[in-house]
Amino acid sequence: MSTRRHVMPIEPLSAGAFRRYGDVIEASDSAEQFTVNQGNATRYHDLATVDVAAEHGHPVISIFRAQPCNLPLRLRLLERHPIGSQAFIPMGNHPYLVIVAAADTPLGAQHIHCFRASPGQGVNFARGTWHPPVLPLHSVCDFLVIDRGGPSKLPNCEELALDELELWIEA
Repeated sequence: MSTRRHVMPIEPLSAGAFRRYGDVIEASDSAEQFTVNQGNATRYHDLATVDVAAEHGHPVISIFRAQPCNLPLRLRLLERHPIGSQAFIPMGNHPYLVIVAAADTPLGAQHIHCFRASPGQGVNFARGTWHPPVLPLHSVCDFLVIDRGGPSKLPNCEELALDELELWIEA
């Protein structure tokens, strides 16, 4: 079977464009906010839905230290977590790529979207959303990760090799 090269456009990450795939986590003017700590801080409240309780799960907080990707990049793998959400919050001032496909659509080039997250933007992938491993641009980046831990009869990580799709991201 022959493959056709498809270059994915990179869109800026925004809450509206990402809504189908989960939440954008950022201190934006549209977020609910109020003053805390005797007036010394502003709390941007309830920015994402942590969905990890299925099958007696609990939230786990980890740090992923991710190596930078080089562009052009061929996308070779997607993964999803069918019984829990997964949030990535960058701990540095680095942009990164966010590539997603909705859980309820066939995996074809037209259904996979690429966003560029700016420094200060995190993402929370909704349960079942397809995505690759984290893809920082330019330099090593630590990410605070909030996802599901605990027992389960089902695996919470499914991987899919994209051998039949030749998907590229270019600068």
